[in-house]
Amino acid sequence: MEANARWVALTAVAPVAWGANYFVTHEFLPADHPLYGAALRALPAGLVLLTLCRQRPHGAWWGRSAVLGLLNVSVFFFLVFTASQLLPTSVASTVMAVSPLIMMLAAWPLVAERPSTAHLAGAVIGLGGVCLMLLGSAGGISLPGVLASAAAVLVSSVGHVLAKRWNTGSAGVGGAGVLASTAWQLTAGGLLLLPVAVAVEGAPPPVSPSAFLAFCYVGLVATALAFAAWFAGLRRLPAGTVGLIGLLNPVTGVLLGTVIAGEALTGRQLCGLALVLGGVALGRPRSKGGGTGRPGSAGRPSRRRSPGARRVRPSRSG
Repeated sequence: MEANARWVALTAVAPVAWGANYFVTHEFLPADHPLYGAALRALPAGLVLLTLCRQRPHGAWWGRSAVLGLLNVSVFFFLVFTASQLLPTSVASTVMAVSPLIMMLAAWPLVAERPSTAHLAGAVIGLGGVCLMLLGSAGGISLPGVLASAAAVLVSSVGHVLAKRWNTGSAGVGGAGVLASTAWQLTAGGLLLLPVAVAVEGAPPPVSPSAFLAFCYVGLVATALAFAAWFAGLRRLPAGTVGLIGLLNPVTGVLLGTVIAGEALTGRQLCGLALVLGGVALGRPRSKGGGTGRPGSAGRPSRRRSPGARRVRPSRSG
């Protein structure tokens, strides 16, 4: 359980960083260059991780890196950038919180992980919290922005489960480490985005000092660090647990929108936040024995003997 708690804490770095990323993107990055914004987020992060791991793709990982880079990076980053510019911080991050349910449904056929009752209950409770927070936002809701967020959820959920499938089990034997596979798909996604950005958006946008610092946060923290932590959690925890940890994304977005951006936090949103945190708690890894105490202790009689009790040898007749 202690090891699981450490992996949960590491995985939680990702949704917290992503929740803050909505605010940074909305406030400091150029609004009319979503393709360049996505490319400049992915490619530097991938190159930094490549420098750290110093491994190239091999075998099937050339094709896998391209597929994961397209889903988890190229398409996903473009949609997230678009949503961040069209929606308030709180709304953009809360729409993304439907991903736990999508990830559970995708994990069932792709990695044979049937969602547990606790995970499904956590997803339903979390979705209820999302609805409360979304409905509690006063104005500023753009239909294209909501659709972009919803599409990002669908694309990334499938891509994340595919990454789990290809990094664990028999498919991952002799394959890639978390750092290497994350570096490959970020680099591949950035390389796919760059020529499209040049063709569609022309010259790159001018970058002010504040935008440069924002790109540093987006690339190094919300991308390189966050994705490495996220994929490490996906390798070692059930997809349902990781998906529910992702509910910390809207919590971070709403709190930042309130504290920094001055967005109003209503009573309905407070109730929604409580439900979201309850959903995250339901997804925590449990011991094999199903109890809340030590692993494997539920439903077993205690083996402790009272002082002075004699040990009785088992009969050989049975």
